[in-house]
Amino acid sequence: QLHLVESGGALVQPGGSLRLSCEGSGFSLDYYVIGWFRQAPGKEREGVSCIHSKSSGRTYYADSAKGRFTISRDAAKNVVFLQMNNLKPEDKGVYYCAASAPPALGCPHPGWYEHWGQGTEVAVSS
Repeated sequence: QLHLVESGGALVQPGGSLRLSCEGSGFSLDYYVIGWFRQAPGKEREGVSCIHSKSSGRTYYADSAKGRFTISRDAAKNVVFLQMNNLKPEDKGVYYCAASAPPALGCPHPGWYEHWGQGTEVAVSS
């Protein structure tokens, strides 16, 4: 069956960096839009970033992530990364990756994602 597994979450100080990984099992991520979401305690899930198919390469970011986060893929390893720099306390939460059939533009609606990982927790605190 098809699985997504996130890893890389940790406790870091404000201004620190983390690189999250989303590894696919049972299917190639090359042909999917891969999105990153986060959910902080007491808040709704929000989209952070997404990357389109390998052939497209288009990337999109939430305003809160622009200039600090970078999404990329390593096709040889069937992994999508989310590099997070200059982390802020408001970046905390459980981060999820998900795979979706591609829309024409932008990130898919959350309901379009077919496969979800179990999440990895990011904490930002001094």
